[in-house]
Amino acid sequence: MLLTRRTAALGLGPALGWGLAACGRSEPSGADAAPHGSLAWAIAGPWRIDPERDEWRHPLQTLLFWGLQGDMTVLEIYPGLGWYTSILAPYLNANGGRLISASFDPRDPSTARREVLAAWEARFTNDPDLFGEITRTSINAPALAAPNSVDLVIIANTVHTMMAEGTFERVLGLSFRALKPGGALGIEQHRASNTGVQDSPALTGYVQEAFVRTVTQQAGFEFVAASDLNANARDTRDHPFHVWTLPPDLRTSPLGQPDDPTFDTSPYQAIGESDRMTLKFRKSSSGAPAAPPASTQTP
Repeated sequence: MLLTRRTAALGLGPALGWGLAACGRSEPSGADAAPHGSLAWAIAGPWRIDPERDEWRHPLQTLLFWGLQGDMTVLEIYPGLGWYTSILAPYLNANGGRLISASFDPRDPSTARREVLAAWEARFTNDPDLFGEITRTSINAPALAAPNSVDLVIIANTVHTMMAEGTFERVLGLSFRALKPGGALGIEQHRASNTGVQDSPALTGYVQEAFVRTVTQQAGFEFVAASDLNANARDTRDHPFHVWTLPPDLRTSPLGQPDDPTFDTSPYQAIGESDRMTLKFRKSSSGAPAAPPASTQTP
């Protein structure tokens, strides 16, 4: 989730093919429709938020890579306006699963954050037949879920937000405690070049993959795999307004300043969305923290 102008104002087998064909389509019908309750069905639904972004974010492949199944208990960290919630909630609800959303505190002093939270609640709390009863908690709560109760934790494009707040390590610790032994952690994040030392506030929105791996392993997780599903070789990472210069934000001026109508966004539209790491970690089957990596990079 990006606090910018934009945000402030398993069916497998055959379902895999249906999901790929459905990307960007608002409502499947007839022979092309995915089976009700499948992951492809949830992705193809008219309730989706910005399905045109599937070209860059590949939700079907990404969620399958993380190991999502319909009867899981899933903890989504900082869901923002609900891009992934709009897939997870109907899918889990249709298959006996459960979704927990850890978002902003409704008493947060930031008007933008309160507006994002209100927009999420307006969308996802008024249709329990579709979205189910989503458990809501604050990222500032002493626990995000009961210990050893969650199958999958998802952190999608919010590592930099937590780094700016100084809460990334804390959230990783809470996520580790919430996960069942053998449970998984999926991370998607704008990827910086692995050069030099990572700046702790991650002001550009980009974070080094080596840094994310190190800090997550230091929190007790085992590294499982990395995927280039959401890689974009055209992203040079050198943009005037950092990652938010690219779609979907297409920022034309520094944050807090009026839009610049003379700024040409076409080169950034041609690049597409950011280059992203897609990582999978897990809590050991014994539930014990894994040994930290031999070499570490400090923020």
